[in-house]
Amino acid sequence: DIDHLNPRVQKELVEWLNWLRTDVGFDGWRFDFAKGYSADVAKIYVDRSEPSFAVAEIWTSLAYGGDGKPNLNQDPHRQELVNWVNKVGGSGPATTFDFTTKGILNVAVEGELWRLRDTDGKAPGMIGWWPAKAVTFVDNHDTGSTQHMWPFPSDRVMQGYAYILTHPGTPCIFYDHFFDWGLKEEIDRLVSIRTRQGIHSESKLQIMEADADLYLAEIDGKVIVKLGPRYDVGHLIPEGFKVVAHGNDYAVW
Repeated sequence: DIDHLNPRVQKELVEWLNWLRTDVGFDGWRFDFAKGYSADVAKIYVDRSEPSFAVAEIWTSLAYGGDGKPNLNQDPHRQELVNWVNKVGGSGPATTFDFTTKGILNVAVEGELWRLRDTDGKAPGMIGWWPAKAVTFVDNHDTGSTQHMWPFPSDRVMQGYAYILTHPGTPCIFYDHFFDWGLKEEIDRLVSIRTRQGIHSESKLQIMEADADLYLAEIDGKVIVKLGPRYDVGHLIPEGFKVVAHGNDYAVW
């Protein structure tokens, strides 16, 4: 256990971080279990080591109802993520993993896609409030892989990637999915669409439909993504858009 309030600990950790950055070549930090120490301490490490990117793991439980499913309103959960970034420095490199989006998306793809629109008509996770500071993901080494602590539905993983790779926020790809699950080609296609169309962390999201079996959204007026089994959506797609990627219950125009 490290006493992060100890000045010597702070000094030596900052020296180590700066060595990693200047001598080894790392230029970004991942703060593991960031809820285990204050954002004020994280701010010290960020300010004194000057990384180009920093992301915090703040994994707390969503609010659940009597049916065991997440409540529609997860504002307190995403507010905690926003608060951490604000305390570390909203104008700096600090970001957080968007666990709110992860938790809602886990359930939404199981026939409850209406969950992907909040009461204000925005995305329900951190990307709906502060996408520039939200790092989205489908699974990581804790939630998936061998630990399997909060896994995404395995038969719907590509729906998750179709969502995060077309939406604002900074998406990241899980090693296992890319290299071990045989999804490299499908994920690559979505990445190339994102790159080619210039979708970025602050892209404009317009949610067109969010029903149980259909989620349809337009991003920057350039890309449209559909999740869900409903196929009769042609009348909702503006003229000039063509399908450029599709798979199990998802499509991208």
